[in-house]
Amino acid sequence: MRAFYHPDQSLHDPQQYMRFGRIVAPKDLPERTARLLAALERHGVAPERPGACGVDPILAVHDEGFVRFLETVWERWLELPERGPEAWPNTFPYWSGRTDEAMRPPCRPTGLMGQLGWYLGDLSVPVGQHCWTSTLRSAETAVAGADAVLAGERAVYALCRPSGHHARADRASGFCYVNNTAVAAQRLRSRFGKVAILDVDAHHGDGTQQIFYRRNDVLTISVHADPANYYPFFTGYEDERGDGPGEGFNLNLPLAHGAGGPEMAAAVDTAAGAIKAFGADALVVALGYDAHKDDPIGVLELESADFGTIGSQVKAIGLPTLVVQEGGYAIEAIGECLDAFLEGFKN
Repeated sequence: MRAFYHPDQSLHDPQQYMRFGRIVAPKDLPERTARLLAALERHGVAPERPGACGVDPILAVHDEGFVRFLETVWERWLELPERGPEAWPNTFPYWSGRTDEAMRPPCRPTGLMGQLGWYLGDLSVPVGQHCWTSTLRSAETAVAGADAVLAGERAVYALCRPSGHHARADRASGFCYVNNTAVAAQRLRSRFGKVAILDVDAHHGDGTQQIFYRRNDVLTISVHADPANYYPFFTGYEDERGDGPGEGFNLNLPLAHGAGGPEMAAAVDTAAGAIKAFGADALVVALGYDAHKDDPIGVLELESADFGTIGSQVKAIGLPTLVVQEGGYAIEAIGECLDAFLEGFKN
């Protein structure tokens, strides 16, 4: 399996995160990449550095105003007379959530504070000095992985950080700024007629769902913990099936809190059947390890070895496959999870 990673992705070092009404230490630590790189090394996989590709692949799925905001917000933040350590919103606008709209209308405020509330969806996406650099490199890593699949590779791993599956077309949230999985899937559409996305993570891939919700050329499937009392709370339910042309091309498979390996395996089997029925030509796996029992913000009970089962199931689908790294915050466990996934995928 080929792999891609850019060292600039470790520059992103958030300083604050809101949890249960308190500002606490962030969970998306740069050390995550070190643990995953060590796992790749144990399997004899030397990640390649992706080349620069600019923002065009990002703009294929994201609003231009949003992307330009991410590019410039740090410099604008520094111009404020009083400011905290990172750009952080203090207001959020109401929006109806209409599924028949591809994205919200353009942001009306021209001032920074209004735009912060519009483009940053919650208090888990502070923007620091290196956030955009790492975000761009993360997207370029996903693009490089997709390009390798387009060139004929059957299996590629993109070590992306920051993660992406909570980023919507025009909004960052949930530690995610640009949706790497969506960027990669759209890139694959340049050759493959139908692309499937299988999101396996403790959290619903709400951003990915939103981006493709009205499309029938990309099947989106998310296996995640029941969102009724878990982030992202407002999406990820079984009755969300797509809208308009996309009706029937979105599948959510929520798991009860406390579910473990057997329940996850059954859900992935269901997903595999849907992918085959769809007739997908290529597969993007958005892979998170926060379903692990030791994850500090998780509610599922997978063991590290269960990710080996997931790897075997993904391999059995038999499609050209790009694995895009998503969440996972149990620093001591995530390397073992990737170990198991790679071992399962080989067998």
